[in-house]
Amino acid sequence: MAFSVSGTSAAVFTCLWIFVLTVKGQQQITAKTGDNVTLPCVNKSVGDIELLEWRRWDPEENVFVWKHGNMSQDDQHESFKNRLELKDSQIKDGNFSVILKNVNMKDTGTYECRVRNDKQPPPPQLICTITLTVTDSGGGAGRTGDGGDKDGGDKDGGKKDGGDKHVRDKEEGNKGGQNKNGGNKGGHVGLIVGLLITVVLLIVGIFIILIKCKWHLRKTSYFPPLDEEADHEPS
Repeated sequence: MAFSVSGTSAAVFTCLWIFVLTVKGQQQITAKTGDNVTLPCVNKSVGDIELLEWRRWDPEENVFVWKHGNMSQDDQHESFKNRLELKDSQIKDGNFSVILKNVNMKDTGTYECRVRNDKQPPPPQLICTITLTVTDSGGGAGRTGDGGDKDGGDKDGGKKDGGDKHVRDKEEGNKGGQNKNGGNKGGHVGLIVGLLITVVLLIVGIFIILIKCKWHLRKTSYFPPLDEEADHEPS
C-alpha cells in the first residue's frame, strides 16, 4: 500500500513538472491578417543542431523543416511554402526563430519548435510552444487592401467633414444674420421710442410756455375798475 501511494505521488509530481515546463515555455502572439509575424524560439544550450522542426497542431502540419543546414520544402505543408524563413539564417547562438509572412485567419493555432543535435537520438527535443491568434484587420487579404480602404475612408471622411463644415458655417452665418436683424430691429424700436419721448416733451414744453405767456399777458393788461378811477379824480 505504501509503495502504491509513493508511486502515485511520483507520477503526480512528474505530470505537474511537465505541465509547469510546458506552460513556462508557451507564448501568446496576436497578429492581424497581412502581417509578418516572428515565431520566437531561442535555446543556447542545444549546441550544433542536425534537425529543426516547426510544427503546428490542430491540424497537425509541418510548418518549417531544416535538415543538415538546408531547408526542406518536401516535408513542408503546401499552405506554408514560400512564406517562412529563418530569422537568423546561420542559426547562431541557438536562435531557431522563424518569420511567417502575410498571415491569415487559417494560420491561427499552436506551433511547436523542436530541435535535435547530432548526439541526440530521435525524436527531436521540444524547445518552445507558441500560440498564434490572427484577427481580421478589416481591410481584406493584405495591407494593400487596408491602405486602399483607409485612403478611401479618409477621402470620404474629408468630404464629409468639409460638407459638415460648410453646413456649420452656413448655419453660423444665418445665426449671425438673425442676430444682426435682431439688433437692427432693436435699434429701430429704440429710435421710435426716442422720437415719441421727444415729441411728448416738446408738446409739454409748448404747453408750459403757452400757460406762462397767458399768465404774463393777464398780469400786464390789468386795469383798475372805472369807479375806482373816478374816486381818485379831483373834484
